[in-house]
Amino acid sequence: MSRKIRRHAGKPIAEPVGLLSRRRFIGSTSAALLLLVSRSGQAAQTSVLAVRVWPAKDYTRITLESREPLVFTHQSVHNPERLVVDLEGVELNEVLQSLPTKITGQDPYIQLIRAGRNRPGVVRLVIELKAEVSPQVFTLRPVGEYGHRLVLDLYPTEPVDPLLALLEKISPEEAAAGGATPPHRNDDKPRKTAEAPRGKPAEPPPRREAPPAEEPRRADDDDTVSRLITVAIDPGHGGEDPGAVGAAGSFEKHVTLAVARRLKARIDAQPNMRAMLTRDADYFVPLQQRVAKARRVQADLFVSIHADAFISPTARGSSVFVLSEKGASSTAARLLAQKENAADLIGGVNIGVKDSHLARTLLDLSQTAAINDSLKVGKAVLGELGNINRLHKGEVEQASFAVLKAPDIPSILVETAFISNPEEEARLNDEAYQERMAEAIVRGLRRYFARNPPMAKSKLARLD
Repeated sequence: MSRKIRRHAGKPIAEPVGLLSRRRFIGSTSAALLLLVSRSGQAAQTSVLAVRVWPAKDYTRITLESREPLVFTHQSVHNPERLVVDLEGVELNEVLQSLPTKITGQDPYIQLIRAGRNRPGVVRLVIELKAEVSPQVFTLRPVGEYGHRLVLDLYPTEPVDPLLALLEKISPEEAAAGGATPPHRNDDKPRKTAEAPRGKPAEPPPRREAPPAEEPRRADDDDTVSRLITVAIDPGHGGEDPGAVGAAGSFEKHVTLAVARRLKARIDAQPNMRAMLTRDADYFVPLQQRVAKARRVQADLFVSIHADAFISPTARGSSVFVLSEKGASSTAARLLAQKENAADLIGGVNIGVKDSHLARTLLDLSQTAAINDSLKVGKAVLGELGNINRLHKGEVEQASFAVLKAPDIPSILVETAFISNPEEEARLNDEAYQERMAEAIVRGLRRYFARNPPMAKSKLARLD
């Protein structure tokens, strides 16, 4: 081994060159570590890249995104109500310090958020609440364009009841005509009532009683039934899940909500129909929860609104899809279903929460009758869409869409147009086109229900 001579106490000492090199490396590394510690106060720190807040009536979501997994603890504090989250090994940067600006007075659950250094190496978030909440705190692995995410979902202790919210919007006159009893209200404010067209007397909605052989009456049933047709409208994507993005930067989640709101207004204007939205703002709703909301209001129909995308900007046209029990009707339909079913991964679902009722009902695929009805309504809507836009396919397609798996509700998924096509992207953002799209869907629904009036069902207050 070659040796290098150094002097110690005036005497030359031989030392291996390899050992000398290692000592120099260790010394330089230690210096670098000391410099890092002196600058940051700890050996390594994680930076939060982005913070997002999604307020909604159903719940408020806070998302912290980082390159590395965040190490955290959390606890609820009462009197006053607060949620405290400690982030270990995190840099208190401008992103975290911007959290207070993310909260608006319209947030139903959060009063304000404070972020500060609690002790060396720990950043504390204090979320001051307007009322007690049931928090769900969980992490998500990187997916799509997102890195690691820490998610804080703040749910009300009394969950929002979509059926109650829907019934509260029914006027006494509508309830009397339809037979539904509106829920008790604690206030005496007058309600806005629907007016019949001038010169025409108000007519009760049509009703069709099922033959006893098909729907035997139960001992606790009475003659009071609601024949208002309820349509659940599902604006695709939302919140953390933007959906497809157009060349000009349009988000599918915004387009679908705009069309859905117009569709709801047109349905509500019909004398014997009403609509509810699975989301009415920019926030994420898991696929199963969308279906559960429709079932909770005993919807007669489920309509999911989307705006398709493809790798080629020349793809164009509108489409209608329904559920398939036997596989997709085409490769394109199968790929589209896979993409839409991935929404939960992108939007972020807390897999630690299990709901046996949902698992039991939503995975029940013995729904041949519902699929047959879905094909009928899909054909009626597709025919109307062809009057305002080119059709991508001339027939209703089928695939295994998770959001269409309500076992007892006819369900369709409408791809309004290709947001990846610059021309159609511009049309999707045009209010006049959105109105024509909503009107075409309503015409299709009316055609379907004129030929297939819904069977009589139990009072809205009764749920399975």
